[in-house]
Formats: sequence, C-alpha cells, structure tokens
Amino acid sequence: QVNLIESGGGLVPPGGSLRLSCVLSGRTVSTYAMAWFRQAPGKEREFVAAINARYGKIYYGTSAKGRFTISRDNADNTVYLQMNSLQPDDTAVYYCATGPGDSGSPYYVPARYDYWGQGTQVTVSS
Repeated sequence: QVNLIESGGGLVPPGGSLRLSCVLSGRTVSTYAMAWFRQAPGKEREFVAAINARYGKIYYGTSAKGRFTISRDNADNTVYLQMNSLQPDDTAVYYCATGPGDSGSPYYVPARYDYWGQGTQVTVSS
C-alpha cells in the first residue's frame, strides 16, 4: 500500500521560510516521480515542483521559481520542499504526490500522479 505523509506546514509571517516533508511508503522516491502541488480556497490545484525518478531532474512552477527548492533523500525515502520568501499568496494546502517514473504526461499535470498525501496547511500572514 502506498502512503504519503506530509508535515512541516504552519503559520509564518511574510518573508519567512518553511520546509515541508513528505515521507513515502510502499514505493521508493528514487524510482517514482515526486511532486508538490498546492490548492488555495476557491482555486484550482496548482503545480509547485517535481523531481523525476531516474536522473533527479527538477521542474518548478512559475510561482516557485527562485524561492522554493525541491529535494529528495533516498535513504529516508522522503521528499522536501524548502520554501523561502513566503508571501500571503502562498497560503494554501500543500500536497505531495507520486506517480510512475515514465509517463507521457507532463509533470505539472495532476492526473499524472496516482497517489496523494492528505495535505499540510501553509498560512502566510502577519
């Protein structure tokens, strides 16, 4: 059984940082694509970042470029999302997802991923 457990969310002031963690079980992060998405109230799910399986190539959504960093720890079977310079627009529930390493779908498409975590709330507010 595949499970993803996110943690690390919380309340942070504008300009602050958070590091989200996603522990994967039932699969290995080195052989499956891993991604972070987020969803704010009333908005569609938005691609944040992804790391591919074979070579660890990384992809970022527009909102994440230059501020967020995705990484993985194969030994701990965990994927991280380091978020810096957070702004109120970053407020959302952040989801971790996993999908097949080789797929014809782009990394930013939610349907590419077949398992999702329960999400962790990130709130950026003074």
